[in-house]
Amino acid sequence: MYLINVKFETKPEYTDRWMELVRDFTESTRAEPGNLWFEWSRSVENPQVFVLIEGFTDDGAGAHVNSDHFARAMRDLPPALLSTPLIVSHQVDGQGWGEMGEMSVE
Repeated sequence: MYLINVKFETKPEYTDRWMELVRDFTESTRAEPGNLWFEWSRSVENPQVFVLIEGFTDDGAGAHVNSDHFARAMRDLPPALLSTPLIVSHQVDGQGWGEMGEMSVE
């Protein structure tokens, strides 16, 4: 499985519209056969920072970066950003989310 985290810092004039700007990209990616999850979060320290957490099957990651919607996003999103996004991307063991071993909720 590929686990990918990407941090995007938006220009102030795009911050409130960011989720709308990435809507088609998000919906298209979530519909890909190899996508396990594609989830957005917003920083509590800096509201201009959005974090994307992605999970793909081993075969799904390559198809994702070669898709038309990925190419459109790479072309259309940079004008809304302050800087190049930061990424952590690793192939890891597992098939998805598991329960946290250090905590149990009953």
